[in-house]
Amino acid sequence: MLHLRKDNENSGVQRLKAFLEKDIPKCVSRALEEDINSGDITAELISPNSFSVAEIISREKAVVCGINWVNEVLSQLDPTTKIEWFVKDGDFIKPNQILASIKGFTRILLTAERTILNFLQILSGTATNANRYASIAKNSSVKILDTRKTIPGLRLAQKYAISIGGCKNHRIGLFDSFLIKENHIKACGGITKAVRRAREIRPDLEVQVEVENLNEFNEALNAYVDVILIDNFSSEEVNKIGELKNPAPKIEVSGNINEDNLAEYLSANKIINRISCGSLTKSVNSVDLSMRLTQTG
Repeated sequence: MLHLRKDNENSGVQRLKAFLEKDIPKCVSRALEEDINSGDITAELISPNSFSVAEIISREKAVVCGINWVNEVLSQLDPTTKIEWFVKDGDFIKPNQILASIKGFTRILLTAERTILNFLQILSGTATNANRYASIAKNSSVKILDTRKTIPGLRLAQKYAISIGGCKNHRIGLFDSFLIKENHIKACGGITKAVRRAREIRPDLEVQVEVENLNEFNEALNAYVDVILIDNFSSEEVNKIGELKNPAPKIEVSGNINEDNLAEYLSANKIINRISCGSLTKSVNSVDLSMRLTQTG
């Protein structure tokens, strides 16, 4: 069962959860295929009857994430393998903490090791990164969002990790929300025309427009979009935007925002509702974890 923080249990997260139920098995299958291919020749050095116990151990402080991917790896390789977790997604872990104990055939454990750690390390790294951003924004009403700047093949997994870390998800992909950017605006002949066309073809979907200057901002405002995404404005430029009249769109700021300058944007202008950060998913350090056999027979 996927674990999601209560404050993220909205329609967007539930939609992500539904996608994940189908994506996790496919994601794990691809990972195992690229690693094992025609077979784990080194594991074949070991007796097929050998049985072992292994532990997954943390080497640093982090927010753990990726349990469902680990469970799926073991299930696909050998459903008889048993794993006992001592943590759940979203828990804070410390160095030298035992996260799980696995019992199964030695060959299976060794074949699974790298794929297990790859998922757990990158998703825990993503959740830990998100938690740092969420901590900076903890006293603000501004939502911190991820982007589509994710590791290819791990889009849904990383978005899940972002929610576990305490931040919010932007659109999942190109299909669930309009985001009209510079090239779309140019190809459509302007913001107003692009927005009108979006309303015509999918009136049920949110329309977001990315703007790069105050003139574009005002045009988007007059087009009655749902979200105006201010791209690459300095915090000083954001402050030049005046008070908006109701009904006002949501205002999102994006572009080169990271841990170092996030606080500046959080306090820049009260009209800001959301800040999206590509660095949440593209600038992630894998968490240092290891898997060690403790018993073999």
